[in-house]
Amino acid sequence: MLPIAILAGGLATRLRPVTETVPKALIEVAGEPFLAHQLRLLRRHGLERVVLLVGYLGEQIQAFAGDGRAFGLRVEYAFDGPRLLGTAGALRRALPVLGDAFAVIYGDSYLPCDYRAALGAFGDSGKLGLMTVYRNEGQWDTSNVEFTGGRILAYDKANRTPAMRHIDYGLGAFQRAAFDQVPDDGPSDLAAVYQGLLRRGELAAWESPERFYEIGSVEGARDLGEFLKS
Repeated sequence: MLPIAILAGGLATRLRPVTETVPKALIEVAGEPFLAHQLRLLRRHGLERVVLLVGYLGEQIQAFAGDGRAFGLRVEYAFDGPRLLGTAGALRRALPVLGDAFAVIYGDSYLPCDYRAALGAFGDSGKLGLMTVYRNEGQWDTSNVEFTGGRILAYDKANRTPAMRHIDYGLGAFQRAAFDQVPDDGPSDLAAVYQGLLRRGELAAWESPERFYEIGSVEGARDLGEFLKS
């Protein structure tokens, strides 16, 4: 299995005041820090090596997860540095640790999907990148992907259309070369990388039948807590 990066360096302003002193990855969900649930999920699905991309209060995350042995994983860290780099910028900075190919999830996402199938589809595609999608129909968040016949036709978080019935599920996979055009001197967003790959015909897709959970809002954290307790 590929190594997987967890993007956990954001400021989590929507969850303040809790996240003024605790990073979002460590907020309590179902009686434990969220990151514990996320790491165990990855291990159950066969992942072995995790790289946590951290910034804001990242030392707390490192103190909690350590080297990952408590979760049956090998955990490493890549720090943003003195300024926020954005999701794509943080990944570019971490390329020496991540290697030639890797998976990515967001630090506030809990994705109970078939990781082996998704990453297998990426390997079979021969593309520089893969986006997982979910037929959302505007239910859990605003849909932002036009997907048909196993292909992504459009992806845009800002300019949505009625044909967008799917959503970026939150699990991606990339070859290192997908980040060749990401600037190394300023912030950059992963959405722009996806869009660039789509324009170049270098973006594969895999559709998850399972819904996603997220803790980026109070409501999302409550939904995940109920799911985990069930």
